[in-house]
Amino acid sequence: MSARHAGMSWWRSLLRHGGGNAAIELALLATPLMLLAIGTADYGLGVYQQMEVQNAAQAGAEYARKHGFSATGISSAITAATPLTVTATPAPAQSCGCPSGTAITPATCGTTCASGLAAGTYVTVGAQAIYTTLVPYPGIANSYTLAASSTVRIQ
Repeated sequence: MSARHAGMSWWRSLLRHGGGNAAIELALLATPLMLLAIGTADYGLGVYQQMEVQNAAQAGAEYARKHGFSATGISSAITAATPLTVTATPAPAQSCGCPSGTAITPATCGTTCASGLAAGTYVTVGAQAIYTTLVPYPGIANSYTLAASSTVRIQ
């Protein structure tokens, strides 16, 4: 048998007895699949924490609606709303204005708006948290500031 035929029979034998093919395929695909799973979990955790920050801002606004404006009370409601480390940033602010569509036009408290209604008192509440990724990704920042705000009319 020539050297060429001996090499061909080795390849035929390898193709016929492909018991290790699955292990090789798994080894080739496991790393990209793990990276994809970790990236998906990291993104999902970031989205979840953003929702928690938004819920904390809404909890602060709800506190203001029920109890009136108290910067300390609102800040406490924000930090107690979630197990994350959330801060009331920027600080809760009280303002007066007239509702116009989806915005609030600033106005002096007690004045009459263009709609004929009295200007309302509003509280704007902000919440922030820092999200740090599970693993460092090349070319992407490792931490992000998650922020949310909520505005509620209290009078």
